[in-house]
Amino acid sequence: MKIFGIILIVIGILAFVVPVVSFTHEEKVLEVGPIKVMADKEESLPIPSLLGVSAIAVGAAMVVASVITKTP
Repeated sequence: MKIFGIILIVIGILAFVVPVVSFTHEEKVLEVGPIKVMADKEESLPIPSLLGVSAIAVGAAMVVASVITKTP
């Protein structure tokens, strides 16, 4: 439980450091017979601040709970 808590804390911190995740994928623009025209399209996915705060809070609660109950 402690390890999952630490992982959540790290994910929460990363949500603040990298607020937007960008990725590229190919998209079919035109297809006429055997001819296909493809284009790279860049997408952005914003990460809400509330998600980062929630991950940190839940991760901290899991770490504290594992220390109190002394689970490895």
